[in-house]
Order: sequence, then structure tokens, then C-alpha cells
Amino acid sequence: MEGRGAPTSEGSNRLIVGASSSGSGFFLIIIVAFLLLWLIVVRPQRKRQTKQQQLLSELRVGDEVLTAGGIYGTVSRLDEDQVTVEIAPKIEVRVARRAIAGITREPDEEESGEAEEPEEDESGERWQSAFDEKDSGGAASNEEKPG
Repeated sequence: MEGRGAPTSEGSNRLIVGASSSGSGFFLIIIVAFLLLWLIVVRPQRKRQTKQQQLLSELRVGDEVLTAGGIYGTVSRLDEDQVTVEIAPKIEVRVARRAIAGITREPDEEESGEAEEPEEDESGERWQSAFDEKDSGGAASNEEKPG
């Protein structure tokens, strides 16, 4: 009488070998899923963070800004982690530097080499957000310009 755990025929051995190769296929699927997750979520997020850091490093006293809370104002003082923004004459608020969502641009101050127009809000002011994609490949970049 044979033991319970011992294979009884050559067919049983083949079954065990086949099961181990399907485990590597599952492992490959998991790796591909993580790669797709990285391409869809992590990579664009890193691009936005890089653009936000670049925007904040270019911030200067006198710049018109839009805060993440939707407040427009003029930068009156810059510290390492804080920005003092004048929102009305003689009214200043301190905000975290990372709370600056965009720098407003006046139409005459815009660089002539920009490929994309900054967004326009209800008041008609133009502003550039750190989260705008310059080369997003959207419909705006595919339009032909009259020349």
C-alpha cells in the first residue's frame, strides 16, 4: 500500500510540473499590472509635481498669483516655505508656498513663443496653472494655425 502523499503514477508528476509553470504566468501578469499602474498613475503625477516645483521656484515678488483656495493676489514677500500675498490694498495673507496654484499672466506680458494659450477665468484674466500640460497632445495642439 502506498502512502497518501506519494505520487502513484507518472501523470501525477506531470500535473505538479504543469502547476508550477502556471504560477510564473500569474507572476508575469502581476508585474505587467504594476507597470501599467505606474504608467497611468505615478508617472503623470511626478510630471505635475515637477511642473509645480518649477512654477514655485520661478515665483517672484510682484507676480500675480492664484492660490489653491481660489484667491487672486500679488506676491509681496517670499520666504522659504511661505508666501505673503496682497489680496487688496494693505490686506495681506500668508499662504504656504505649495498653495500657489498658478501665476496669472497679462496678455501683453505673455511670451510670444508659447504654444498654448493660458486659461481665461470669468473675470477675463489669463493665468497659467502648474497643472496645465503644455504638450498634452490634446485637440488644441493638433489644430492647424493659419499662416
